[in-house]
Amino acid sequence: MNPSTELAGQQEAVRKNIREGASLSTAYVTMNVPATIVARAGLFANSPAVVIGAMVIAMLLGPITGIALALVDGDTRLLRMALAAEIGGVIIVVATAFIGGKIFQHVPLTDEIMARTAPNLLDLIIALAGGAAGAYATASRHVSVGLVGVAIATALVPPLSSSGILLARGESQLAFGVFLPALTNIVAIQFASSGMFWLFGYHQITRRPQEGQSRLLGNAISLGLLVVLTVVLGFSFTQSLAKQRFEASVRDNVTQALDSFPGAYLADLRFGVAHKADDPGGESPLSVSS
Repeated sequence: MNPSTELAGQQEAVRKNIREGASLSTAYVTMNVPATIVARAGLFANSPAVVIGAMVIAMLLGPITGIALALVDGDTRLLRMALAAEIGGVIIVVATAFIGGKIFQHVPLTDEIMARTAPNLLDLIIALAGGAAGAYATASRHVSVGLVGVAIATALVPPLSSSGILLARGESQLAFGVFLPALTNIVAIQFASSGMFWLFGYHQITRRPQEGQSRLLGNAISLGLLVVLTVVLGFSFTQSLAKQRFEASVRDNVTQALDSFPGAYLADLRFGVAHKADDPGGESPLSVSS
């Protein structure tokens, strides 16, 4: 068989698989609901292992891959279908987590949930690498897409589930802070996937200027969103580093001060929010146990 004909056949088979996985199908809905339930249980139980286990059954990669291919190919029909599926998937995950958050109101917010309220640039780097790996696995016959899908789902389902839980608790500001990295991850995965598909030759040649402009516009929008979200996450990352430096400095100073007291040692150091002095229930911004 002619190598070019064989390559074209392989690419068409990949396109067919991507289209099938980019729809809002019964399987897509059925798998994402239990994945969210398991992830929600892991978040409430403060168990990273359970949260990761939920990613095995999540199916959020397919529509993102469909969006990426549609922007490279200029396929507006696939783009509409994949966008609808991804938006539907996000709504399903957040709504399922929201319902669980309402049902289990007595369960306190755990570190697994609160850790996702401070997104940073590391989340973006993970998403970009995952998106590139996902597109490579999709276009290649030598890598399992399922394994990459688990890694990508880890960057999507936990923050979306945390957002739904926080919304159920009335913490809308924190919920948005958790939703932001999920949105960033979706855009980053799509952008990296589009780049990989382009490098693999999955862009259809067109002689119509309108189609070329449409492709450029679609990818320009993705790039613009990515830049804006990168700035936001960069600011959050800078604040997080400053906070860590401050806490480390305080810990060192307290430890040095305690060295002058024989038998004294730092057992616990907690940082909190300062309250007004006349607030009888107020807590100190710094609590030290020795």
